[in-house]
Parts: sequence; C-alpha cells; structure tokens
Amino acid sequence: MAQKRLSSVSGVSRVSRVKRRTAPSPVAAEMHAAHADAMPGDELSSLVLKACLIARDSVFNLRDFLTSGSRMAFLAIKDCEKELDQIERHIDDELPGAISRVGEAKARQLLACLKFITDLERIGDLAFSAAMRLHSRHEKLPPADSRELTEMASLLYDMLEQVHQGYLKREESYARTVLQADPEVDRFCHALFRRHLAETDTPGRPQDFDILLMAQALERIGDHAKNLAEELQSLAEGRSLRHSVKKLSSA
Repeated sequence: MAQKRLSSVSGVSRVSRVKRRTAPSPVAAEMHAAHADAMPGDELSSLVLKACLIARDSVFNLRDFLTSGSRMAFLAIKDCEKELDQIERHIDDELPGAISRVGEAKARQLLACLKFITDLERIGDLAFSAAMRLHSRHEKLPPADSRELTEMASLLYDMLEQVHQGYLKREESYARTVLQADPEVDRFCHALFRRHLAETDTPGRPQDFDILLMAQALERIGDHAKNLAEELQSLAEGRSLRHSVKKLSSA
C-alpha cells in the first residue's frame, strides 16, 4: 500500500506522497514563510531534513510499486522526484548568501546541507528511473526478481530512515547502521546479476536488461545512502571523515 504517513518538519505538515498535488509544491515559499526569522542556515537545514523524508518516501513507494503495481505509488515517486529537484534548486540559490553570514562551525553545517541535498536529489532521480523502467514493462516481473528487488527497496527504506533520524539527532550510531546495511544491498544486486548472466542462453527473456538496470539503480541508491552516512559521521564529529573512511576501507 502506498505511503500514507503524515510527517511534520519544523512545524510544517507534509501531506503524504500518495496523492498528486493540485498545484506545484511551493517549497521555497513555504519554507521562507516558516523560517522568516530564523538564523542564517536554519531554513536550509530544515529543508534538508524534509528532503530526507521525501527521499525515504520515494523508496517506500517504489517498494509498493514493485509489489502491487499501484498507479498511486508511481505518481507518488514522480512527485517526490520533482519536490527534491525544487529543494535542491532552492538550496543552491540560498547557500552562497547564507554561508557569507555565519562563522566556521555554521559554515560546515551549510556545506553539509549542500552535500546532503546532492545525494538526496540523486536518490529521487534513481527511484523514478527504476519506476519508469518497471512502468514500461509489458510483462510482470519474474517472482525471483520481484522478491530480490523488493528486498533491496526494503533495506534502502530502512537505511534512509536511519539517515533521517541521524540528521535529526546528530548521532553517529545511525550512520554506522547505514554503513553496515550497504553491503547487503550490494549482495542482493550481485546475486541478481549472477543469476541473469547464468540464464543468458535461456530463450524468452527479452526484458532482462531492464531488470538489471532496475537493480543497478537500487544499488546506486545504496551508494548515495552510504555517502549520507559518511556525512552524518562528519557532522557528529565536527570534521570531515569521508576521506579517512575511504582510506580505511581500501587498506
């Protein structure tokens, strides 16, 4: 069943993603009004928190679309992708002015906003890309493929919920949970690829390539969630850890 939760970000209620809006989502106007008296950068941080929820909801609805083929879920994914685009554009417009009015500690948080929205916007693109490929299929997914893609989407939803909680609370433990889950997403993707490559000589499977591209899109969502977890660690520590994490992982 498509996403039907109500979420609240900084006192601004966000309607569920399952319904198409009757007018374009007024992201910039809404957030400007809600944070007119906020300190420089507080508005952008709230927007990133909202974007975390939208990206999470996009993956939730992708899982629903994989299991039920719900048109409402498909339209919700499309709405999420558009709203994440709007938020990214707004942050790009506002960040230069905001960063010029704050000290070093706040500037680090603002730079984190930019890194976050870049990955979150890409997650929206990838979820919509996977949904479009599924939408264009003329046949149902084979049961094994449907099960593995759904498992991947479920893992990604949990990872993005951890990202949201970690950003809200600035706690590194949430980031560690995301980093521990990422190899499992990779495992599902690689297993699906191996099975399909082993079945290349089987006749009557003309649409396997689309399935592999869906799996690849989900794996890349996991990569972006991993980037977000590394950025969460940096926020919690007050310094950049991404390069040191990469060095340790390659050692």
